[in-house]
Amino acid sequence: MLQVRSSVVSIHSRSRSPSSCSEAKQLNLTYVNLVIGVATFDLNGLPKEYFVTSKSVNGNWIQASFQALGLQSLLASSLQLEGFCHAIIHGEDRQVLVVRQPSNYLAVLLQADAVVSSDFIQWAQNFELALLKSESRFTQV
Repeated sequence: MLQVRSSVVSIHSRSRSPSSCSEAKQLNLTYVNLVIGVATFDLNGLPKEYFVTSKSVNGNWIQASFQALGLQSLLASSLQLEGFCHAIIHGEDRQVLVVRQPSNYLAVLLQADAVVSSDFIQWAQNFELALLKSESRFTQV
């Protein structure tokens, strides 16, 4: 059973900006090491690209992300809600963070026990796929 939690308001907490380029790179690597898979969706919620590691056993998380985006769209239109920020989908041994980026949606697959902080959400909102293309752990599907 999947439990979906969705936030339709923007994040109010501001994270501290890294004080140096090396600190920003270290933070980026720390967060990337938590990631098991990444999928992108266009602004209509249709799948575009997938990147997975050996720990990503199946693609059910991509389907759950697609369904969460559909649910978000339905709720936004019927309740006239704007400003989707993120959704977290909880599974038995994995969780998926879905965030809106300027030109697409990004779904990030994580272990169930990973802490999804406001800093991590902000990182995901600014995440660039080019980073995964150079990471040997990830395979584009």
